[in-house]
Amino acid sequence: MQFRPLGRTHDSIPFVGLGTWGIGGEMGPDSSRDKAGIEALRLGLDLEMKFIDTAEMYGAGHSEEVVARVLEGRSDRVFVASKVSPRHFAYDDVLAAAEKSLKRLGLKQMDLYQLHWPSSKIPISETMRAMEKLVKDGLTRHIGVSNFSVEQMKEAQQSLSHEKIVSNQVEYSLIDRSVEARILPYCQKEGLTLIAYSPLGQGKIPSGRGSSFKILDEISGKLGKSRNQVALNWVLQHDSVVTIPKAADTDHVKENAEVADWKLDSEDYQRLAKAFS
Repeated sequence: MQFRPLGRTHDSIPFVGLGTWGIGGEMGPDSSRDKAGIEALRLGLDLEMKFIDTAEMYGAGHSEEVVARVLEGRSDRVFVASKVSPRHFAYDDVLAAAEKSLKRLGLKQMDLYQLHWPSSKIPISETMRAMEKLVKDGLTRHIGVSNFSVEQMKEAQQSLSHEKIVSNQVEYSLIDRSVEARILPYCQKEGLTLIAYSPLGQGKIPSGRGSSFKILDEISGKLGKSRNQVALNWVLQHDSVVTIPKAADTDHVKENAEVADWKLDSEDYQRLAKAFS
């Protein structure tokens, strides 16, 4: 597994991490597939994908509890990120939400705590003041955002007194390339890591049809890689990008783990960029 710097920090995180949306439930808790999720996540860690991303919103907190079971008994270093929901963006609510997430995760400190979505109800200055206190108190090492526009990233950073935002987690795939217009260039310029979620187009890439997908299949066949692997590798061509595909079963985890050990050449990258433009 290869690694990339997290923002302008001294930390590095894997090219490919482990997403947990749907593990432990979606908007409500669901423990029916916990065993499969735990098995997949543990395999991912064993394959050096030592970056797990979760959120208090996932499974109404149960996803964090599943992650705790995955981490239990491990002595190796795992980079753990979670997210606070906009309904908890008031100062005291941020602090309380972080404490609850840590308790569910079984941790004393998160590596990265992110604002899950922008909020128009709570001033960003109030929220970021709380995030900065969490760093000061040792409850999180780094601050990130998710689904923020360039303007929202600027405002969030300007609201911080001492800390720097290190990342923005956004949707990015061959199918959804909207971040390339402004968000990706801004992250590259400012030294932020772009954490790409839904890098397989929310499941559309594995089953897609049409001329674009014929080119994807042609390149996949030539390289001896799967559609998913080529699509993930395409997203990772930018030095500031890492990705967190959902890790729901062991076969997909094995497939994802192989993505960071090779690179598309420029011709194939450009052919795919044009095909999915």
